[in-house]
Amino acid sequence: MTIHIGAEKGEIAETVLMPGDPYRAKWAAENFLEMPRLVNETRGMLGYTGTWKGHPVTIQGSGMGMPSLSIYANELIRDFGAKTLIRIGSCGGMQDQVAIRDVIIAMTATSLSTPSSGIFKEINFAPCADWSLLKSAVAAAEAKGTPTHVGGIYSSDVFYDERPDLNEQMMRHGILGVEMEAAELYNLAARHNVRALAVLTVSDHLKTGEALPSDQREKSFGDMVEIALEAAFSE
Repeated sequence: MTIHIGAEKGEIAETVLMPGDPYRAKWAAENFLEMPRLVNETRGMLGYTGTWKGHPVTIQGSGMGMPSLSIYANELIRDFGAKTLIRIGSCGGMQDQVAIRDVIIAMTATSLSTPSSGIFKEINFAPCADWSLLKSAVAAAEAKGTPTHVGGIYSSDVFYDERPDLNEQMMRHGILGVEMEAAELYNLAARHNVRALAVLTVSDHLKTGEALPSDQREKSFGDMVEIALEAAFSE
């Protein structure tokens, strides 16, 4: 048990899927895990542990933004022994070829700043995904026939962005989508020598203005969860 995670030792699996929304954690656990049980509800940030094809899996909400994710990822790694952490979440599309409901698998995560910026000081550290997870996720997506894009994403500090020039430069340099958590997850994975990946569903588009209605978002996220689970346990 930690300050932010009320689970007991042994109740968190070595493989953890991390949606931002705690209710998305509940939905994913109930729809994809066998025998899911609630192991954390501290501050309403729900976490469930069950099995997938016989493999123990925890699905733990991480909240919005890199500071919130950093709290949960740090405690999962340092206090509960998590070895594989996969962010599953939504993102905004930033390229013409990226469509609503497509999946983006993040090879790298660009950011303006992260909670780790103070550690790196003048260094522009380039956080990236674990290669074995990335390769397995791409194979799983191809096997499912899911429209998928692999490349760089942008982890933003803000949701209501008032710097359109930053988005313009991200688009100009081929960034596929924008979200708010993956860069710090990749930083922490590198620091603690664990595996990390972000598998994201495009829920809205910065160029076209399209957006999934709220009642369709969960139904559109199933491919992302399945790809993440297949990647985690691919041999």
